[in-house]
Amino acid sequence: MKSKFFSILLLITSLLGYLEWSGNNHIFLYQAEIEVLQKLLTKPISILHPFTIMPILGQLCLIVTIFQRLPNKKLIYFSIFALGILLVFMFIVGIIALKYRIIISTIPFILASFMTIRYYKEKPTSIN
Repeated sequence: MKSKFFSILLLITSLLGYLEWSGNNHIFLYQAEIEVLQKLLTKPISILHPFTIMPILGQLCLIVTIFQRLPNKKLIYFSIFALGILLVFMFIVGIIALKYRIIISTIPFILASFMTIRYYKEKPTSIN
């Protein structure tokens, strides 16, 4: 049950990321993901970019683990990696640009990732 909690936590915190750029433009990742999924239906070639494909794959894998009886540890690690590419990059950009909103929005996912990895390292391997 704790495994599913971590999958849900990772999924929710991955959607809380916040981006802002010049011209007073800003968006939360859940809003950006809705736009990407809408474009997937109308202009699928326009969303082909590693920073869009990998996080969505990571979230889909997390959704799969939520419905598994025993969540697959490798699938969860892949999800953390796929989502972490974007969110850690956002964290670094936030630090470089001194954008505290970006930094604060990525910290929950980073913390949830560390907690999940720690949980699975301490969990016996026979249970997966």
